[in-house]
Amino acid sequence: MSGNKDSGSGPPKKVKPLPPLVNFLNAGLSGMCATCFVHPMDVLKNRMQMSKEGVTITQTISTIFRNEGIFKFYAGLSAGLVRQATYTTARLGIYNQLQDIYRERYSEEKPTFARLALMAATAGSMGAFVGTPAEVALVRMTSDGRLPPEQRRNYKSVVDAFARIVREEGVSTLWRGSVATMGRAAIVNVSQLATYSQAKIIIASELDVPEGVQLHFYASMLSGVITAFNSMPFDITKTRIQNRKSTDGKLPGMFGVMFDIARTEGFRALWKGFWPTYCRIGPHTVITFMFNEQFARLYRLYFMQ
Repeated sequence: MSGNKDSGSGPPKKVKPLPPLVNFLNAGLSGMCATCFVHPMDVLKNRMQMSKEGVTITQTISTIFRNEGIFKFYAGLSAGLVRQATYTTARLGIYNQLQDIYRERYSEEKPTFARLALMAATAGSMGAFVGTPAEVALVRMTSDGRLPPEQRRNYKSVVDAFARIVREEGVSTLWRGSVATMGRAAIVNVSQLATYSQAKIIIASELDVPEGVQLHFYASMLSGVITAFNSMPFDITKTRIQNRKSTDGKLPGMFGVMFDIARTEGFRALWKGFWPTYCRIGPHTVITFMFNEQFARLYRLYFMQ
């Protein structure tokens, strides 16, 4: 079978690296496109993670729809888009740039999973720090509806959220939970980006799936499952930390909050909101990478000939 696969194929054509600016713009635009499709899952995930009781995704959907209306499923969309414009632009742009540098330096050698993981963790941590302010605004805006009316923040937009957080709680609050966010991002990016890249290599070589939308879809779905499972304990910890008010007293660190959730709500609570998380990460991964690959292909086709 391997003989048929290789016969007459010749050496693989070298892919030209995109200009750095295009890499970053492509990353942010891909993430923003995907967010428009999956934002309701962010709302459900954050609502479920903020609940101390065991609630199902069906109960959460019903409560939001009955008490707040259908448009609340897109509460905080502006923060979600700003998050993609910062976090995804940085993390996916840096990751793509690191891969292009590697290809230029080692054109004949495929990167090992360990090298892909190192690239992904570096890109994720750096992107998470840049995107933490939008993450804080997103968590608060999507969770606001579950609070009693007198306790709601009622941010009008992500810009209003930033301004009020700085004015009422101090600029450092914009980076609250940044350690948990960066830890989650490192896990997410190793699980998502490195797994995606490795899955593409394996699926293409072992299953003989050619480069294209089908290969991107298969690799993205596999990456999404692993990402959702690995990132959940960090994700719920980040959500709890970022939703706290400054007046709530001193908050334990990332692992303190994580252990407290496991102790008081049970170990399985660390995966609370898994299904909306997967329903968000799975499609978001698929859509982001498919847009990312297609934008790159179109740029090479029309601007790099």
